Amino acid sequence: MSVTLDDIRAAADRIRGQVERTPCRRSRTLSQIVGAEVWVKFENLQFTAAFKERGALNKLLQLTDGEKKRGVIAASAGNHAQGLAYHGQRLGVPVTIVMPRQTPIMKVEHTRGFGAEVILQGETYDDAGLYARQICDQRDLVFVHAFNDLDVIAGQGTVALEMLEDAPDLEVLPIPIGGGGLISGMATAARAIRPGIRIVGLEAAMYPSFTARMSGARPNIGGQTIAEGIAVKTVGELTFAIAEPLIDEVLLLEEGDLERAVALYVNVEKTVAEGAGAASLAALLAYPEKFKGEKVGLVLCGGNIDTRLLASVLTRELIRKRRMTRFRIVGDDRPGLLATVSAVIGGAGGNIIEVAHNRLSLDVPAKGAEFDIMVETRDSRHTDEITEALREHGYPPRG
Repeated sequence: MSVTLDDIRAAADRIRGQVERTPCRRSRTLSQIVGAEVWVKFENLQFTAAFKERGALNKLLQLTDGEKKRGVIAASAGNHAQGLAYHGQRLGVPVTIVMPRQTPIMKVEHTRGFGAEVILQGETYDDAGLYARQICDQRDLVFVHAFNDLDVIAGQGTVALEMLEDAPDLEVLPIPIGGGGLISGMATAARAIRPGIRIVGLEAAMYPSFTARMSGARPNIGGQTIAEGIAVKTVGELTFAIAEPLIDEVLLLEEGDLERAVALYVNVEKTVAEGAGAASLAALLAYPEKFKGEKVGLVLCGGNIDTRLLASVLTRELIRKRRMTRFRIVGDDRPGLLATVSAVIGGAGGNIIEVAHNRLSLDVPAKGAEFDIMVETRDSRHTDEITEALREHGYPPRG
């Protein structure tokens, strides 16, 4: 069982006009930053903000009239659920989604908003999947797997067709791997159209299921990653069989690189990416030598990120670039000290955001006080200038 270029082209014809034909554009600024010619495919511009609509719709359109009447079911905590629910509602197909109990309420409500019946069951995706299979049998529904399905894989492969129409001479495609549906479809299409193209798989370092499967090792999996869309414990049997022969290598991505990529998309492209959606850009940041000078096609595959998480990622990037710095000052506990220190910082052009006053730290004299002052600066050099100004006035920041 496999997927062919003809299957993917048929899927493209089938879904045309019902999903967005998203733009694939060259980014001059990202190209300068990473030293490669970078083209970005903006799948976050789909109606449900992710590529998953493609595979879900391709599956729904091939159901028989009887199957459409019976309805479909899936286990998903994210983008597959929303894509299936949205297009099911459009086509008049009843949709049931089983989600783990800990699924963020925003994703639950969005899925319900598209008319799906949402069942919260189990602590993990695997638990939800087992329960969905039981409900499927009990109600005689059609199971639509998020990735381990040939029709779903063919639908995801249409991303590569569009990319190679817009940029026919792409040399390398770094593609995120969760369950493997996206890379299976895209690699199949890309290699058939452009045999010499390089396919690079990308996994969150905390969830290296594909890498472990390739080496035959037992995976060390688990942890809190911002790339929850590719945080899959077990890659699909079908997707692994299709993708593994087509992949040149698989790279693991650390959290810091994923965060930097999310922030770059916001600051440079003025667009929102979820952690998994930013994985291909994160690969260029983490392994620039592997892509230097090449024409690289990035898939911004999803933009469904919690707003609080996005705010945290952007703030952490400011700290990483030293545009926000915490200065720890120790001095005498006397009136006017904070005003004096504030005047030094303000005089040097710093913007004080927050002040914490601590008199109880045991490494501070009993008649002293410690201040933690969060300051916004222009850049790393400006931070050093403020540090030097404090030192010259007798208030050297502590580490």
